[in-house]
Amino acid sequence: SLPSGRMRITHLGHSCLLLEMADTRILLDPGVFTPDLAPATDLAAIVVTHQHPDHLDISRLPGLLAANPGALLLTDPETAQIVRGLGYDVLAQDGTTRAIGAVTLRPVGEKHALINEDIPIIANVGVVVTADGEPTLYHPGDTLAEDPGAVDIACVPLNAPWQRSREMTGYLRRLAAPRAVPIHDGLLNDNGRGLYLSQARTLGCADTEIVDLAGAGPRDL
Repeated sequence: SLPSGRMRITHLGHSCLLLEMADTRILLDPGVFTPDLAPATDLAAIVVTHQHPDHLDISRLPGLLAANPGALLLTDPETAQIVRGLGYDVLAQDGTTRAIGAVTLRPVGEKHALINEDIPIIANVGVVVTADGEPTLYHPGDTLAEDPGAVDIACVPLNAPWQRSREMTGYLRRLAAPRAVPIHDGLLNDNGRGLYLSQARTLGCADTEIVDLAGAGPRDL
Protein backbone atom coordinates (compact mmCIF):
# COMPACT_ATOMS: atom_id res chain seq x y z
CA SER A 1 0.00 0.00 0.00
CA LEU A 2 1.07 3.58 -0.63
CA PRO A 3 2.18 5.51 2.48
CA SER A 4 0.12 8.57 3.35
CA GLY A 5 1.45 11.79 1.89
CA ARG A 6 3.39 10.03 -0.86
CA MET A 7 3.10 9.80 -4.63
CA ARG A 8 4.22 6.60 -6.34
CA ILE A 9 5.94 7.29 -9.65
CA THR A 10 7.10 4.81 -12.28
CA HIS A 11 9.17 6.19 -15.16
CA LEU A 12 8.12 3.96 -18.05
CA GLY A 13 10.48 5.61 -20.51
CA HIS A 14 11.15 9.02 -22.10
CA SER A 15 8.30 11.34 -20.98
CA CYS A 16 5.90 8.62 -19.84
CA LEU A 17 5.14 8.45 -16.13
CA LEU A 18 2.68 6.30 -14.21
CA LEU A 19 1.42 8.16 -11.14
CA GLU A 20 -0.35 6.52 -8.18
CA MET A 21 -1.85 8.86 -5.59
CA ALA A 22 -5.05 9.12 -3.56
CA ASP A 23 -6.08 5.64 -4.78
CA THR A 24 -5.92 6.90 -8.37
CA ARG A 25 -3.66 5.80 -11.23
CA ILE A 26 -2.83 8.29 -13.99
CA LEU A 27 -0.64 7.78 -17.06
CA LEU A 28 1.18 10.70 -18.65
CA ASP A 29 2.46 10.84 -22.26
CA PRO A 30 2.63 7.20 -23.48
CA GLY A 31 4.81 7.62 -26.57
CA VAL A 32 6.83 5.51 -28.99
CA PHE A 33 9.99 5.74 -26.86
CA THR A 34 8.18 4.04 -23.99
CA PRO A 35 9.05 0.36 -24.43
CA ASP A 36 6.50 -1.30 -22.16
CA LEU A 37 3.01 -0.09 -21.30
CA ALA A 38 2.04 -3.34 -19.56
CA PRO A 39 2.11 -1.70 -16.08
CA ALA A 40 -0.45 0.86 -17.29
CA THR A 41 -3.59 -0.86 -16.03
CA ASP A 42 -6.46 0.19 -13.76
CA LEU A 43 -6.01 3.76 -14.99
CA ALA A 44 -8.41 6.53 -14.08
CA ALA A 45 -6.95 8.86 -16.69
CA ILE A 46 -4.52 9.01 -19.60
CA VAL A 47 -3.11 12.51 -20.08
CA VAL A 48 -1.35 13.54 -23.30
CA THR A 49 0.42 16.89 -23.46
CA HIS A 50 0.73 17.02 -27.26
CA GLN A 51 0.54 15.04 -30.49
CA HIS A 52 4.20 14.22 -31.18
CA PRO A 53 4.77 10.44 -31.42
CA ASP A 54 7.26 10.41 -28.52
CA HIS A 55 4.36 11.58 -26.32
CA LEU A 56 1.48 9.68 -27.90
CA ASP A 57 1.92 6.37 -29.71
CA ILE A 58 -1.22 6.29 -31.80
CA SER A 59 -0.60 2.67 -32.81
CA ARG A 60 -0.74 1.51 -29.18
CA LEU A 61 -3.59 3.79 -28.12
CA PRO A 62 -6.36 1.27 -29.01
CA GLY A 63 -4.76 -1.41 -26.86
CA LEU A 64 -4.15 1.00 -24.01
CA LEU A 65 -7.77 2.15 -24.04
CA ALA A 66 -9.03 -1.43 -24.29
CA ALA A 67 -6.97 -2.38 -21.23
CA ASN A 68 -8.38 0.61 -19.33
CA PRO A 69 -12.05 0.92 -20.32
CA GLY A 70 -12.83 3.29 -17.45
CA ALA A 71 -10.00 5.72 -18.14
CA LEU A 72 -10.61 9.31 -19.19
CA LEU A 73 -8.45 10.34 -22.15
CA LEU A 74 -7.44 13.98 -21.71
CA THR A 75 -5.32 15.75 -24.34
CA ASP A 76 -4.47 19.11 -25.78
CA PRO A 77 -7.08 20.42 -28.26
CA GLU A 78 -5.15 19.51 -31.44
CA THR A 79 -4.48 15.94 -30.31
CA ALA A 80 -8.15 15.64 -29.35
CA GLN A 81 -9.12 16.34 -32.97
CA ILE A 82 -6.77 13.61 -34.17
CA VAL A 83 -8.06 11.08 -31.66
CA ARG A 84 -11.70 11.88 -32.42
CA GLY A 85 -10.92 11.33 -36.08
CA LEU A 86 -9.90 7.79 -35.18
CA GLY A 87 -13.26 7.23 -33.47
CA TYR A 88 -12.22 7.45 -29.82
CA ASP A 89 -13.74 9.48 -27.00
CA VAL A 90 -11.45 12.20 -25.71
CA LEU A 91 -11.74 15.32 -23.59
CA ALA A 92 -9.78 18.36 -24.76
CA GLN A 93 -7.91 20.56 -22.30
CA ASP A 94 -9.71 23.90 -22.40
CA GLY A 95 -8.06 25.62 -19.44
CA THR A 96 -10.36 23.92 -16.94
CA THR A 97 -9.05 22.25 -13.80
CA ARG A 98 -10.55 18.77 -13.61
CA ALA A 99 -11.08 16.29 -10.78
CA ILE A 100 -10.27 12.63 -11.39
CA GLY A 101 -11.42 10.92 -8.22
CA ALA A 102 -9.55 12.68 -5.43
CA VAL A 103 -6.87 13.94 -7.83
CA THR A 104 -6.92 17.34 -9.50
CA LEU A 105 -5.43 17.99 -12.95
CA ARG A 106 -4.63 21.65 -13.64
CA PRO A 107 -3.61 22.54 -17.21
CA VAL A 108 -0.56 24.75 -17.73
CA GLY A 109 0.30 26.51 -20.98
CA GLU A 110 -0.89 26.20 -24.56
CA LYS A 111 2.09 25.99 -26.94
CA HIS A 112 5.00 23.68 -27.73
CA ALA A 113 8.50 25.14 -27.63
CA LEU A 114 10.00 26.35 -30.91
CA ILE A 115 11.97 23.62 -32.69
CA ASN A 116 12.81 25.50 -35.87
CA GLU A 117 11.40 28.54 -37.64
CA ASP A 118 10.33 26.27 -40.51
CA ILE A 119 8.31 23.97 -38.25
CA PRO A 120 4.88 25.23 -37.13
CA ILE A 121 4.39 25.48 -33.37
CA ILE A 122 1.73 23.02 -32.19
CA ALA A 123 -0.41 22.91 -29.07
CA ASN A 124 1.14 21.67 -25.84
CA VAL A 125 -0.68 21.63 -22.51
CA GLY A 126 1.30 20.67 -19.43
CA VAL A 127 -0.34 19.54 -16.23
CA VAL A 128 -0.03 19.99 -12.47
CA VAL A 129 -1.27 16.92 -10.61
CA THR A 130 -2.42 17.41 -7.02
CA ALA A 131 -4.32 15.66 -4.22
CA ASP A 132 -4.99 16.78 -0.66
CA GLY A 133 -2.10 15.98 1.64
CA GLU A 134 0.11 14.60 -1.15
CA PRO A 135 2.98 16.01 -3.23
CA THR A 136 2.20 18.10 -6.30
CA LEU A 137 3.83 17.20 -9.63
CA TYR A 138 4.31 19.28 -12.78
CA HIS A 139 4.76 17.65 -16.20
CA PRO A 140 5.50 20.35 -18.81
CA GLY A 141 5.32 18.27 -21.97
CA ASP A 142 7.59 20.02 -24.48
CA THR A 143 8.19 23.49 -23.10
CA LEU A 144 10.17 25.11 -20.32
CA ALA A 145 8.51 28.51 -20.67
CA GLU A 146 5.47 28.11 -18.43
CA ASP A 147 5.06 28.89 -14.74
CA PRO A 148 3.22 26.13 -12.86
CA GLY A 149 3.52 27.88 -9.52
CA ALA A 150 5.04 26.17 -6.51
CA VAL A 151 5.25 22.39 -6.92
CA ASP A 152 6.91 19.63 -4.93
CA ILE A 153 8.10 17.60 -7.92
CA ALA A 154 9.04 19.12 -11.27
CA CYS A 155 9.52 16.87 -14.27
CA VAL A 156 12.58 18.11 -16.13
CA PRO A 157 13.19 17.33 -19.82
CA LEU A 158 16.86 16.40 -20.10
CA ASN A 159 17.38 16.70 -23.84
CA ALA A 160 15.35 17.72 -26.89
CA PRO A 161 15.70 19.32 -30.32
CA TRP A 162 13.85 22.34 -28.93
CA GLN A 163 16.01 22.79 -25.82
CA ARG A 164 19.49 23.96 -24.87
CA SER A 165 21.21 22.54 -21.81
CA ARG A 166 21.37 25.98 -20.20
CA GLU A 167 17.62 26.30 -20.63
CA MET A 168 17.14 23.03 -18.76
CA THR A 169 19.29 24.14 -15.84
CA GLY A 170 17.65 27.59 -15.88
CA TYR A 171 14.23 25.91 -15.66
CA LEU A 172 15.39 24.02 -12.57
CA ARG A 173 16.63 27.23 -10.97
CA ARG A 174 13.44 29.11 -11.79
CA LEU A 175 11.05 26.45 -10.45
CA ALA A 176 13.27 25.62 -7.45
CA ALA A 177 11.17 22.57 -6.64
CA PRO A 178 12.30 20.34 -3.76
CA ARG A 179 12.62 17.44 -6.21
CA ALA A 180 12.94 17.02 -9.96
CA VAL A 181 12.36 13.86 -11.98
CA PRO A 182 14.24 13.66 -15.31
CA ILE A 183 12.12 12.90 -18.39
CA HIS A 184 12.46 13.32 -22.17
CA ASP A 185 15.66 11.28 -22.37
CA GLY A 186 14.83 8.91 -25.22
CA LEU A 187 17.39 10.41 -27.62
CA LEU A 188 20.31 9.96 -25.24
CA ASN A 189 22.83 7.15 -24.93
CA ASP A 190 24.32 6.39 -21.52
CA ASN A 191 27.16 8.88 -21.96
CA GLY A 192 24.85 11.72 -22.96
CA ARG A 193 22.38 10.92 -20.24
CA GLY A 194 25.08 10.96 -17.62
CA LEU A 195 26.30 14.34 -18.86
CA TYR A 196 22.86 15.94 -18.77
CA LEU A 197 22.14 14.50 -15.33
CA SER A 198 25.43 15.90 -14.06
CA GLN A 199 24.58 19.33 -15.44
CA ALA A 200 21.11 19.18 -13.88
CA ARG A 201 22.65 18.42 -10.51
CA THR A 202 25.60 20.83 -10.60
CA LEU A 203 24.23 23.73 -12.69
CA GLY A 204 20.53 23.59 -11.77
CA CYS A 205 19.04 24.57 -8.43
CA ALA A 206 21.18 23.78 -5.41
CA ASP A 207 18.05 23.15 -3.35
CA THR A 208 16.51 20.67 -5.84
CA GLU A 209 17.16 16.95 -5.49
CA ILE A 210 17.39 15.26 -8.90
CA VAL A 211 15.60 11.92 -8.49
CA ASP A 212 16.44 9.74 -11.48
CA LEU A 213 13.73 7.08 -11.83
CA ALA A 214 14.78 5.57 -15.16
CA GLY A 215 14.74 1.79 -14.82
CA ALA A 216 14.06 2.07 -11.08
CA GLY A 217 10.51 0.68 -11.06
CA PRO A 218 7.88 2.23 -8.78
CA ARG A 219 9.26 4.80 -6.34
CA ASP A 220 7.47 6.58 -3.52
CA LEU A 221 8.25 10.29 -3.28
